[in-house]
Amino acid sequence: MQARRMFVTFALLLCSGFATARSVAQRQVSTADGKVVGERVQELEEPEVKSAAPSVASAWEMLTTASHKATQTRIIALAALGTMGSDARAAALIREGMNDPELEVRQAAIVAAGQTKNRALIPAIRERLKDPEPQAVFTAAVTLWKMNDHSGEDFLRDVADGDRSAKPGLMHGAKNDVNREVHDPKALANLGATEGASILLGPFGFGVKAFEYMLKSGSDPARAAAIDLLGQSRAPGIHAELIDALSDKDQAVRAAAAKALGQRHDADAMKPVGELFSDPKLPVRLFAAAAYINCSRGSRARRA
Repeated sequence: MQARRMFVTFALLLCSGFATARSVAQRQVSTADGKVVGERVQELEEPEVKSAAPSVASAWEMLTTASHKATQTRIIALAALGTMGSDARAAALIREGMNDPELEVRQAAIVAAGQTKNRALIPAIRERLKDPEPQAVFTAAVTLWKMNDHSGEDFLRDVADGDRSAKPGLMHGAKNDVNREVHDPKALANLGATEGASILLGPFGFGVKAFEYMLKSGSDPARAAAIDLLGQSRAPGIHAELIDALSDKDQAVRAAAAKALGQRHDADAMKPVGELFSDPKLPVRLFAAAAYINCSRGSRARRA
């Protein structure tokens, strides 16, 4: 009974995250023409981030190139890098992202660092507690807490206590007006939507911005989440289901299936995952690149 209650609670939180991210995405899209309001619409084809000849080298080339492209592309690349565990090369790109001039990229890098569970990235996350933007400090504090590091506890206490004036020393270098910004209703709503969705959508590792991009393309978050959870199962037939999902019409499902196969280090999946290197959707290509590298480790382990 207790396990059932825990599952229901998790499901409700997950659905809450879906609703939050969907509402954020919907607020940004005009019902008249489906285009993002107030922003220049950029088609994320990124022809340079594609390969017709899958290999570990081309996978790294795709991920590295994407990490230095437009803002949205960098964010999706970081979400993919976050699925690669303690890989040193992925960690280096994530550290680089944490120093990006764009706030959203820094936040994506912090979330990705938490997704990897790579404790070697903790010092770099702690540095973000000195970020000039409260949103980045909040993301770092939450991520550190989830990694059992309480370096950001003072900041979290300040956010929790809305009646207390912020002390510059307490903020570890954040703006002196952090308390005003964090407790401003509009700023807090934006912060809550972004960080809440990042945390709740963490289980399948897309990161909130990559997930919003998929929502705008009509993806089904529930199916993607189900694929990701099934990827953790060792029941018979799961491998075949994940392979089938690689050709699904929904890009979020294809990306989730690639991620799941990669995190299973499924060497037999290298060929079908590699076929996604030329997928028409950028998130699928990048998650496939990360998965391909993860799968290749399974191949080496099998030979050993």
